[in-house]
Amino acid sequence: MFPLQLFNIFFATSPVKAAVSEDALSVYKRGDLLEVPRTLFTHFGIYLGDNRVAHLIPDILPVISKNQAAVRKMVTNHRLILGVIAKVASVRVDSVADFAYGSEVLVNHMDDVCSQRALEGEEVARRAEKLLGSITYSLLWYNCEHFVMYCRYGMAISYQTFKFCTAVRKTVCSRTSAYLTALLGVGTMLYLGSATSLTTVTTLLTSFILWMAS
Repeated sequence: MFPLQLFNIFFATSPVKAAVSEDALSVYKRGDLLEVPRTLFTHFGIYLGDNRVAHLIPDILPVISKNQAAVRKMVTNHRLILGVIAKVASVRVDSVADFAYGSEVLVNHMDDVCSQRALEGEEVARRAEKLLGSITYSLLWYNCEHFVMYCRYGMAISYQTFKFCTAVRKTVCSRTSAYLTALLGVGTMLYLGSATSLTTVTTLLTSFILWMAS
């Protein structure tokens, strides 16, 4: 299993929750697509009005606890990380402050990126509301960006996933990567002292990667 520190690189965010003023909330309209830049990814949500944001977020707590009061609280990094690993998530409603988690909020930035014209705000919000509740999560194939893109543009796609897969393909298929993999394999065999141990480690690592990518 990858160490928890590696997941924190991808999913950790600042624990400081900035207050959202009334003037800031007045900028948002029902059906707006909100973006929150993170360290290495962007989190997305749909504004429903009245300081409410619908967003798809992984969360392990509903699986291990029936305490609804605790589940409704802001999702912490550890809850999120374990939710990603377990592939359990939900489309839930939070305040703008809880959704932003201390980061700057961008509004309808994807309108300039997506070739598809945005739907009417009320239709966008209704689509988001219909999807509220538990949902099967996939880091690559159905994440928060797929959710908002379906709601606002009618197609569940993720530019982040596309860029990530493109980068991985270029890296894996490179000649340098092949050389490094071969050297790593030989080094691991020498260190472990047996091909059986190497096979076990490789099998476990491969299984985990396939689980997260599915």
